[in-house]
Amino acid sequence: MIINPIGIMVDSLRLGLRDGLKKSKELGADGVQIYAVSGEMDPANLTPGARKELRDYIASLDLQISALCGDLGGHGFQDQSVNAAKIEKSKRVLDLAVELGSNVVTTHIGVVPEDRNDPIYQTMLQACEELGVYASSLGAYFAVETGPETSAHLKSFLDNLSTKGVSVNFDPANMVMVTGDDPVQGVYTLKDYIVHTHVKDGVRLRQVDPREVYGSLGFKPMTHESIAEAATSGDTYRELALGEGHVDFGRYFQALQEIGYKGYLTIEREVGAQPEKDIASAIAFIQKYK
Repeated sequence: MIINPIGIMVDSLRLGLRDGLKKSKELGADGVQIYAVSGEMDPANLTPGARKELRDYIASLDLQISALCGDLGGHGFQDQSVNAAKIEKSKRVLDLAVELGSNVVTTHIGVVPEDRNDPIYQTMLQACEELGVYASSLGAYFAVETGPETSAHLKSFLDNLSTKGVSVNFDPANMVMVTGDDPVQGVYTLKDYIVHTHVKDGVRLRQVDPREVYGSLGFKPMTHESIAEAATSGDTYRELALGEGHVDFGRYFQALQEIGYKGYLTIEREVGAQPEKDIASAIAFIQKYK
């Protein structure tokens, strides 16, 4: 029996922020995750008054913010030449999350190289160390989304940091679709780092270099749109409705309970022509385990 609150990625509804918030409440969500990098949710575009008004509006709907999404795209934090600006932007998203009542910002940091001596590995480690220290100073977490690497390799990377300010947003479908890693075992492997989760399902169609999916220096950077297109019609993986893919949700939810995870199960739906219907079905699917 799961007791976790259920969240919805507002952007998955494709209704705009205010309508998406209202619809999330109508669908029965306890909280929401909001993309906060560009547009009206860009921290640079939100005055102190606008932040207070937004926080009050979300509270008036009896919703919480499970997390903000601070994914900056491109190559993550692999490129030393742009990291200073990306780190600064990420800090501002962390500030915004705390002001809005959340302590989690999720992101993709880029594919962590296998070789610890790879200069890109060290560049990513340096960026994450700075962000981890900053997040910890706020009592917050900069949460790396699973998928680009196996859970064991991600844990090895995170273990090199001085704080748990950089932690994990666990997405079981990404693991199934890209690396073929077992998300149930991944929960146990990453148990000390999981601060937020996505609920998503999918299948892997063929073995692939994760750098082709998520982008890497030397590979074309992936965008949200290109990843969604690949999940719909590509030959590598498919995102599917909950229960139709290869995530064993019974064992997955049980694993989360066994490690003592009490945070959000946030529904993310990146494909499909009827996101509202799909998300309503996802809530019903999760509630079968309550």
